[in-house]
Amino acid sequence: MPSQRDIRRRINASRNIRQITRAMQFVAASKLRRAQESTLAARPYSELLDEILADLAAVLGSDEHPLLSRREEGKRLIVLITSDRGLAGPLNTNTIRFASKEIVEHPGELELVSVGRKGRDAMRRARVPIIAHFAGFGDRPAFDDILPLARLISDEYEAGTYNQVDIVFTRFVSTLVQRADMVQLLPIKASADTRGVPGSQFIFEPAPEIVLDELLPRYVGTRLYQAALESTASFFSSQMVAMKNATENADELIDDLTLSYNKARQAHITSELIEIASGAQAR
Repeated sequence: MPSQRDIRRRINASRNIRQITRAMQFVAASKLRRAQESTLAARPYSELLDEILADLAAVLGSDEHPLLSRREEGKRLIVLITSDRGLAGPLNTNTIRFASKEIVEHPGELELVSVGRKGRDAMRRARVPIIAHFAGFGDRPAFDDILPLARLISDEYEAGTYNQVDIVFTRFVSTLVQRADMVQLLPIKASADTRGVPGSQFIFEPAPEIVLDELLPRYVGTRLYQAALESTASFFSSQMVAMKNATENADELIDDLTLSYNKARQAHITSELIEIASGAQAR
């Protein structure tokens, strides 16, 4: 049975851990509010841009712009977005497992771009070829932070290196729910319903090439930016819940250790009383 000193030491250690996890919970909660507001505010723009590009892809050919081209030859590229830090429950593990399952179920020539240290380390251990790595975009991702990644993907796709580009990330559903997801970035999926497009025709001003040169790279950047925002909000949400659970577990452990300490102390007092009584009788 542990001594009273050992139990007191464990109680003090548990209290220190509880103090840390509680502080991390409050910090994650404050950052989650900003991240959630940014994610929800950016969704309407991203969704509307998706609809516009889907309609354009349905009526325009690959000759209009290289990012609209569909090809059979080439490799597949997966952009895996995770976090640099841990202490966020099963968030990164679920995203990495989702990406690994996708790679195993769809074999073929494949390369990967990692965003975040957790995904990079896991894919290195799995010996998945990584062509580029980007550090996490911080607590408040900015659109400018995404541009180097978007430029790399656009240039490689236009060069014909890849025939498909997918993004694997964690979608923010609610504070308690985050879901690993995958969306196809390139080629742009054509809309199945073009009835909303008058005559399936667009009028471009000044010219289709000029409009698409401005619109399509922004589409790539916007899709990646939205995925980064979703992942950031998911990280802080998962971290807040994980730290809350850790704090509650520390409270339960402290209660159990305090009970054990009181029992040990009572047993020690009882033992001393028996020794005193036995000594008195011996006289």
